Amino acid sequence: MILLHGHPFNRSMWAPQATALAAEGYRVIAPDLRGYGESPASEERTPLARFADDLAVLLADLGIEQAVVGGVSMGGQIALEVRLRHPGLVRALVLSDTSPAPETPEGVKFRRELAERLLEEGMAPYADEVMDKMLAPYNLIAQPGAAARVSAMMRATDPRGAAAALRGRAERPDYRPVLAALPETVPCLVLVGADDVYTPVAEAEGMCALAPHARLAVIEGAGHLPGVERPEEFNRALLEFLAAL
Repeated sequence: MILLHGHPFNRSMWAPQATALAAEGYRVIAPDLRGYGESPASEERTPLARFADDLAVLLADLGIEQAVVGGVSMGGQIALEVRLRHPGLVRALVLSDTSPAPETPEGVKFRRELAERLLEEGMAPYADEVMDKMLAPYNLIAQPGAAARVSAMMRATDPRGAAAALRGRAERPDYRPVLAALPETVPCLVLVGADDVYTPVAEAEGMCALAPHARLAVIEGAGHLPGVERPEEFNRALLEFLAAL
């Protein structure tokens, strides 16, 4: 299974999932995406297609012909892009707290302006602003360890990599046809935090309505990052899905 982190994080966000999956005998690949973590930032704009092609090269280098491809938020959109560009690589999809819709005009403007702001200000002000949206507000108090992990990941991200991804993500295509065209042989698990404000439960339900063989798992007590906020519940839903493949 390959696990794709969201923006502006790195591979370490998947540590609870990697541990649980490996304990059950699964091989887990959790890379730092281009411009994040230990993968250097090297361009001004990183389209989601570039991330998907990077992953195709990685899997080829590892000798992996097919994998379950999962991602959260931006990582979920990249997973859909992998299915679009390299369909044969995808055994199944796991989409957490993500949206398949193309960016709105307002969203395009916001992401481009945010990219400039991150380059000017660095990551710290942005990290402070979005903490109560990345995690459910009540978990900022109830889970100080998780909040500290999330804050540290955001602050450690290279603004150049984050800005490049924002510019590329602003131009993303409509992935709803990708979901609608999924055959029965490529099942899909859609997970969402019950209190996610970025991609609410209604959006996850809409994704399941599009994908004929998708199943939905709503993680109670979580916001946009249920794999961090409620790892046991998230892992249970993930392992049940994988066991049924």
